[in-house]
Amino acid sequence: MRPWLFLVFVLLGSTLPVQATSMPDDLRAALAGYRAEGSRGWAFTQSTRAAGKSLVERYDPRLPEFRRWTLLQKDGRTPTEKERASYAEQQTRRSRGDTAPNVKEQIDEANAQLVQDDGTRAQWRFRLRTTDEDDRSAAHMAVTFVLHRPTGTIERMELASFEPFKPVTGIAIEQARTVVEYSLPDGDRPTLLQRITVTLRGRAWWIKSLDDDMEVVYSEFESARPSPR
Repeated sequence: MRPWLFLVFVLLGSTLPVQATSMPDDLRAALAGYRAEGSRGWAFTQSTRAAGKSLVERYDPRLPEFRRWTLLQKDGRTPTEKERASYAEQQTRRSRGDTAPNVKEQIDEANAQLVQDDGTRAQWRFRLRTTDEDDRSAAHMAVTFVLHRPTGTIERMELASFEPFKPVTGIAIEQARTVVEYSLPDGDRPTLLQRITVTLRGRAWWIKSLDDDMEVVYSEFESARPSPR
């Protein structure tokens, strides 16, 4: 079985048949406040693993803009002074903690598909609309949101291709998949970004492999909002 065909089964497999309908009010309300990068006003530790390498960073929105990111570890060890200096220089091009994809502006609201609903969690799938004439990927992608009904929270977002495509000349993508997971609100703590996993399978000019897997985990959250007096 081809990888992309297996991915289609993963996306569509459920205990209920897929139903095409309009977007329900509870999902619309959840998406209105949904931020792909999670709730604002929180410091966190970001741990990234990809291609046999790893990076541990700390983000704190209370610090001046270009000092908000701090390198804690590189490939499982304490970074050298040279690596710290190089990292600090890169921060002039990285001022925010937004790393998750945001596709809610591209979903085709008129063609929502209910994939699964157990009363607590509802899984809705949408095809994407092309909003840029240079975008050659959206037509081959679908996004799936998992709505946690009791809290009105988006608990999971999956952006995945359902067929091979060529985003640019010479690049052939067999599978592209990004999964973003969030915590549920708990007391004074809002929904927070927990994990991003990225899978890419493809080739460049039919010679060079583009296969890549990446995992980003978020932990050690700390509220950066002023404490109430």
